[in-house]
Amino acid sequence: MDWKKENNVEFIDLKVIDIYGKLHHVVLPGERLNKSLFENGIGFDASNFGYSNIEESDMIMIPEEETAFIDPFYDRKTLSFLCNVIKVKDNEPYLDYPRSLLKKSLTLLKNLNFSDIMLGPELEFHIFEKIQYNSAVNSSGYFLDVKEGYWNSNLDSSNIIKKKMGYHASLPEDTFANFRNEAAFMMKEIGIPVKYHHHEVSTAQQEFELNFQPALKSADSIVLSKYILHNLANKLGMNVTFMPKPLTGEAGNGMHIHQYIIDERGDNRFSGDVYSGLNKMALRYIGGILKHSVSGSLLAFTNPTTNSYKRLVPGYEAPVGAIFGKSNRSAAIRIPGYVKDSQKSRLEFRTIDATCNPYYAIASMLMAGLDGIAKNIDTEKEGYGPYEKNLYECSDSIKTFPSDLKEVLEGLKTDSEYLKPIFSNNLIQKWISLKEKEIRRIGEIPHPIEFEMYFDL
Repeated sequence: MDWKKENNVEFIDLKVIDIYGKLHHVVLPGERLNKSLFENGIGFDASNFGYSNIEESDMIMIPEEETAFIDPFYDRKTLSFLCNVIKVKDNEPYLDYPRSLLKKSLTLLKNLNFSDIMLGPELEFHIFEKIQYNSAVNSSGYFLDVKEGYWNSNLDSSNIIKKKMGYHASLPEDTFANFRNEAAFMMKEIGIPVKYHHHEVSTAQQEFELNFQPALKSADSIVLSKYILHNLANKLGMNVTFMPKPLTGEAGNGMHIHQYIIDERGDNRFSGDVYSGLNKMALRYIGGILKHSVSGSLLAFTNPTTNSYKRLVPGYEAPVGAIFGKSNRSAAIRIPGYVKDSQKSRLEFRTIDATCNPYYAIASMLMAGLDGIAKNIDTEKEGYGPYEKNLYECSDSIKTFPSDLKEVLEGLKTDSEYLKPIFSNNLIQKWISLKEKEIRRIGEIPHPIEFEMYFDL
């Protein structure tokens, strides 16, 4: 509060997260930043955010001090906070709230004599200069455009990214380098640790890789990185999308997450000499992630949209097979081959995408891995590898992931016991219901390709 006075903070912005992982906010005058705000918070209707029933919708948002930052998108100096949510009746955390749920999973981790899980996410996204879409009773379609698109080579070929040739493109072809620099500067200013950024494979596709952070801070960084990228693009008259597959025939957007568990001393508990710098426990953890991905239940939270499964198709660096291996980008879990420091030995889960709610996704991923450790899931016996060759050159016996959201939700209905220590039945049923509504809505609308294929039959 002293800092607020010294820095002339005029407004307070309180941010909360809905069931999908999107931010919502309420703005208070700066003088409201007082002891009462941190003790009593602000009341709100949580039923509008998807995770609360209407009969118990009154909740309280309380700002978390550690998350404070000056929001770069306000004209007046505004101090923003991420909030925790507590129940009115007993002032206890509402455990279906995304941040609360992830905190609960980390408490379980500590009960197993671990300290935390360190995460390094890679955020992939597209930038478009034009975006139009509609869905009416008599029309449906979308239009995306960007100057560097290879389809515009007849207009100006000087800065064109050829099809699937954008990886680490340099200037002048990398037309969004300055945008990424500005975003990286903003991220650094609010405490998000950017490791690097670059142009990705697809036309208009970008990537930010973040340095390792403890799980809750990493999830917060994902949400706030998306906030910065969306708002900066909007300010410059552009649009950012994290849709897994916005362009036909081009590489899609994932959110690969590097990870390893640490103990109280900060030592890496995955480090060992069983396989590529990993120990047996790490392989059991891998087994849990792959097993619950094969059932579909984990993917219900890590890849929760119908568009997710337009990315997860054979022929791209988007894994569809339940395998792991050193340096293998066709595997669902890659063991980075360039890591030489045993304290950085880790695995990379490559299936997940950024349409997820990162708090739910990270928590479910952790619970799947811990289930693998608890049940001693043997990756070799399960047929998960290791494989150090292209998935598509491997045997047909490799287990594959579900190919659509409907199948994934069926898996969640039958394989959710490992989630029950932190996910309530209420939340799981709400999630299934919301996602089934999305499937029904999309299934009812004629697709433009259907007109091409069937209109004249």
